[in-house]
Amino acid sequence: MKLFFSPGTIALASAYALEEAGLDYEPVQLDFPRGEQTKPEYLALNPKGRVPALVTDHGILTETGAVLEYVASLAPDRGLVPDDPWQAAQMRSALHYLASTVHVNHAHKHRGSRWATQQASFDDMTAKVSENMAACCRFIEDNWPLSPFAMGPALSVADPYLFAVCTWLEGDNVAIADYPKLAAHFDMMRQRPAAAAVRAKGFMR
Repeated sequence: MKLFFSPGTIALASAYALEEAGLDYEPVQLDFPRGEQTKPEYLALNPKGRVPALVTDHGILTETGAVLEYVASLAPDRGLVPDDPWQAAQMRSALHYLASTVHVNHAHKHRGSRWATQQASFDDMTAKVSENMAACCRFIEDNWPLSPFAMGPALSVADPYLFAVCTWLEGDNVAIADYPKLAAHFDMMRQRPAAAAVRAKGFMR
């Protein structure tokens, strides 16, 4: 498999999951500042022009939640998706929240052109990022188990996703120390061998 990524992006979550699953993959770095994600060569592979994009024997898979679940399915012995239907649904609820709310809130800082065209609008969106990301942290701190993993005592694919979005908090002017359980989770994930592996491969800035 090949995983297309750019440093500091949400592709970190997919790489982390691949490491936890013990699966072999080839990281392929795109230079976002130079616009490699918009070049015809990459758009032929992934017309969305985003990352992650996972090249498999079956085709190209995009969207973080889908990649994470696929990775988990390739290594069922790792238990990255809970066997219990309710717990699995809770994990998927967490994935959807990270994708539809947390990631979108962060994207308003750098990707304002997706929603507006005026500089004043960009400025307004950027000004709200810290507040909105802090609100997300408060929701997660108060409503997720984080004991010690995102969904409870066992690692799941929700953990790499949560870890990846938390790497953005400092740049979004959110102090993770204000959320003790979330901070403990971030420190724990940062110390796992998978974190060292993805850092060595260039996924983390």
